[in-house]
Amino acid sequence: MPLGRKLNYGMVGGGPGAFIGAVHRMAAALDGEMNLVAGAFSSDPEKSRAQGEALHLDPSRVYGSYQEMIEKESRLPEGERMDFISIVTPNHVHFPVAKMAIEAGFHVVCDKPMTTTLEDAEELCRLVDRHGIVFALTHNYTGYPMVKLAREMVRQGKLGTIRKIVVEYPQGWLYKPFEAEGAKQAVWRTDPKQAGVSSAVGDIGTHAENLARYITGLRIERLCADITTFVPGRQLEDDANMLVHYEGGARGILYCSQISVGEENNLTIRVYGSEASLKWRQEAPNYLHVRYVDQPEQIYKHGNDYLDAVSPIAQHNSRLPFGHHEAFIEAFANVYRNAGRTIAARLAGEEPSAFDLDFPTVQDGAIGVHFIHTAIESGRKGTWVDARYTPPGG
Repeated sequence: MPLGRKLNYGMVGGGPGAFIGAVHRMAAALDGEMNLVAGAFSSDPEKSRAQGEALHLDPSRVYGSYQEMIEKESRLPEGERMDFISIVTPNHVHFPVAKMAIEAGFHVVCDKPMTTTLEDAEELCRLVDRHGIVFALTHNYTGYPMVKLAREMVRQGKLGTIRKIVVEYPQGWLYKPFEAEGAKQAVWRTDPKQAGVSSAVGDIGTHAENLARYITGLRIERLCADITTFVPGRQLEDDANMLVHYEGGARGILYCSQISVGEENNLTIRVYGSEASLKWRQEAPNYLHVRYVDQPEQIYKHGNDYLDAVSPIAQHNSRLPFGHHEAFIEAFANVYRNAGRTIAARLAGEEPSAFDLDFPTVQDGAIGVHFIHTAIESGRKGTWVDARYTPPGG
């Protein structure tokens, strides 16, 4: 680390009963380069205190609100105060926390979707640029080594001209109204006041869009979405199916579902080019399948030395030797490690390496928010809509 010390970070959200907060903490801890030193883990001060106690934090740095945390941490000397803030709250809280953190000079790692409105997303783009902040968005699937290999193969032209992209993210966990039973994860994801305009598209469809864009480098030009709410009484959609036109003429299918009974987290992408195609599945993430017309299918596996010849960045993001499976936490940790090393370089007045700059940014967040709203607009109108968009600074 260029700083000669570990990075310090504070967390907003991730209190008792939260799922993703614990995942963020494990990912940040994996490389031993970051310390959790502060937290406002819940809007309930007692729950925040209980979580801080469970994590053995200094009680004086466990706060009752994110406002208190940012204000008090700002007064501490550099090296003691938090260097960045991790935001793992329901969607509607992302913007106010990120805005206050940026204006106070703290770097940010934020869960997706970045904000609930496009106006807020664009405001964060401008603030990040104005204050010179490192802002990372945890589209963690971009952290998988085989996803990075897929991107490099597309960049190197090994697939030829991209013609078709099929990306899907089916889950089955919201097949019935668990929100009516008080299930915490279901309650906020199906509540427009907390989730925003969308449930399925905002929660998992945005991962599918980001994965396709990360691997192929192609942005969506037009889309036509069929948006459905299957569970009676639910306020937001739980299923979405889209036809997509990408820049350059490629065509695509993107669907996401929370009511596909029997599915867990089956994020899958297929990219078809004029010369070859590839397939990657999140539930078998250590394998990338590449198919050709005139030769046998090739299966690339993480951790093998041959990756260096095709994609040094894929090898750089492989953490274990071949034959030893690595997956979700490690991919998440790659986002944290790369963002953290970029933050450390900035604090030390140095330039981060190209590999360390490989993480989703605030502009990726704005593109994701625009995609969510465009898909919902198309679904409501029942027509094709213009989906072209360039965020501030992007």
